Amino acid sequence: MTVGRIIETPACVAEGAAWLSAQDPRFADALALTGPLPVRRKPDGFAQLLSAIVSQQVSVASANAIWNRLRAAKLTGPRKILWASDEDLRAAGLSRQKIRYARALAEARIDFKFLRGVSTEDVIAELTQVSGIGIWTAEIYAMFSLGRADVFAPGDLALQESARLLFDLPERPKERALRDMAAAWSPWRSVAARLLWAYYHVAKDREGIR
Repeated sequence: MTVGRIIETPACVAEGAAWLSAQDPRFADALALTGPLPVRRKPDGFAQLLSAIVSQQVSVASANAIWNRLRAAKLTGPRKILWASDEDLRAAGLSRQKIRYARALAEARIDFKFLRGVSTEDVIAELTQVSGIGIWTAEIYAMFSLGRADVFAPGDLALQESARLLFDLPERPKERALRDMAAAWSPWRSVAARLLWAYYHVAKDREGIR
């Protein structure tokens, strides 16, 4: 498997959005409401994975608050995480479980440069070996930190709810059903995710992703 297309500029996202709109008029309708989609590219490396762990199972506002406290305490690097006491990490807002995950990530010594050159499947396989990094976290990392154009995160509740609304489904699709739906959006599944998150924000007046 190859790395595939990398999203680097607004033009890349616009190309993907145009392709999706041509495939399904409901995407075109959503895009008319959301306007141009954000690139959302982020750096790769330890801090972004730690940030993704912070975001697990909490609201965007809560995740932002915890991350800001970690940054203020300079607790966003692997050595700092290993040297910090549990009390320090709890004071920044991490739960006992997330402290364990943060330490596991720090101890994993992931080769982040290596991940840039392997397939998305291999990225997910490598990252999910670390305690606390599930498929959702690995997919978010591949999407935003590595810029992969054709990755989706069907376990994301905001994406599930947005798909229910946009496609007028009787109920919120489960992860497997949404993964199957998203197959039709290849090779631009990352842009489909951006569009669904943007539509979620318009429809629910809430942020679906950090």
